[in-house]
Amino acid sequence: MNAKKFIGLILILGLVVGATVGCSQGTSSSDSGKLVVGATPVPHAEILEKAKELLKEKGIELEIVEFTDYVTPNKALANGELDANYFQHLPYLEDFKKKNNLDLTSTVAVHFEPMGIYSKKIKSLDELQDGDQIAVPNDPTNEARALLLLQDNGIITLKEGVGLEATKQDIVDKKVDVEIVELEAAQIPRSLEDVAAAVINGNYAIEAGLSPAKDAITAETKDSLAAKTYANIVAVRAEEENREEIKALNEVLTSPEIKQFIEEKYQGSVIPVF
Repeated sequence: MNAKKFIGLILILGLVVGATVGCSQGTSSSDSGKLVVGATPVPHAEILEKAKELLKEKGIELEIVEFTDYVTPNKALANGELDANYFQHLPYLEDFKKKNNLDLTSTVAVHFEPMGIYSKKIKSLDELQDGDQIAVPNDPTNEARALLLLQDNGIITLKEGVGLEATKQDIVDKKVDVEIVELEAAQIPRSLEDVAAAVINGNYAIEAGLSPAKDAITAETKDSLAAKTYANIVAVRAEEENREEIKALNEVLTSPEIKQFIEEKYQGSVIPVF
């Protein structure tokens, strides 16, 4: 190959590489003025739809990506598919990022969804009988939360001090000999016909047409420790915590407009914490 051809080939390769890099940068979700946020459908994506209007006034385009599980949104955030996610509480984020070695952080707490005990078969927990099954979420933090709610209502007794690390193996006594059945949180509302009772996360209850305020036998209260511990948060990659678009998202999600929207739309099934 002569020198002219060699130089020409180098120039062509340089143009190809440059074009490839340019395309990659152009499709990044970190573009100024745009945010891609992952959320579970109810209530998070609905709240973000309201926030979308307010962010547009600030010159920021919000794209909402919906997820129906509690695992994928954090992985998508960590690998750069999302700029933020809004679906989880802090204990879940801390547990998930530790187990998966992810550098994610919480920026702001927005709302609390009361976890409730629901049933299609009984109207009072006093009606539970030996052999009855109670479904609880199978992910660590939500299972512990469910078990603590059952303990608060006298159904079970847990080992002293287990707190947010509780599993069904930590049950040391039962009021009646119920069986605790661990299921994926999203599946529990669909299994309500098959068990005597079920402890359901607020978002999945609402999605199934259930209201913690109206349909639950009992639920966590807005002034409870759970309300403070399990407030739902916005999570981001740690290095983007101070990005201007993220700050704007946080401001909008804790604005008077969003507070009014949550209170009017969810009537106590979702409670603002700001």
